[in-house]
Amino acid sequence: MKLSKEEKVEQRREEIVQAAYEVFAERGYHSSGIAQIAERLGIGHGTFYRYFQNKLDIFAHVIDRAMTQIAEIVVAEDPDGSDTLEAYRAQVERISDRLFELFRRDAALPQLLFVEALGIDEQISSKVQLALDLAVHYTERYLQNGQAKGFLRPDLDTAVVAQAINAMTFEGARRVVRAEDPPAACAQWKRAVTQLMFEGLAR
Repeated sequence: MKLSKEEKVEQRREEIVQAAYEVFAERGYHSSGIAQIAERLGIGHGTFYRYFQNKLDIFAHVIDRAMTQIAEIVVAEDPDGSDTLEAYRAQVERISDRLFELFRRDAALPQLLFVEALGIDEQISSKVQLALDLAVHYTERYLQNGQAKGFLRPDLDTAVVAQAINAMTFEGARRVVRAEDPPAACAQWKRAVTQLMFEGLAR
């Protein structure tokens, strides 16, 4: 089926974002330029500037794409859907499986979000922080559900515990990127995070 003019424009934008995603992941933000992105697609600089203002503009779109992938996983489960500790643990394991599989399959994603995006621009930093805050909000809703239904301790500081859980998870993502064996590292981090959450450290 023939694409409309608007569909062709959107398709080209997506192609440029994907090329930029790859270039930024491979070279880093500061070592990347419009030239490398355009060359990846075989287009001229003029074509690039018809769609994006500059390197920072395209990087913001790249970060949006990365955050959307994480958000889709985070919101896929119903925070109020578990009625027992076992059901909640199953939810956590499903989310962990999806997140770490995403990080394993696309090592560029945590590299871009947790390394390249830091300190480049205040607006970019705000985007990333907003995404992290959204993830904390959803994690806290799971904890609040557990308290309301009586299978989690009532004295948990849900806001702080949610931040701690997410900090462990995203540190795992950062480490997996640098691991010699990413699949093994994913499995180790998933196991460690769920053990800490449900079994603690005491014997």
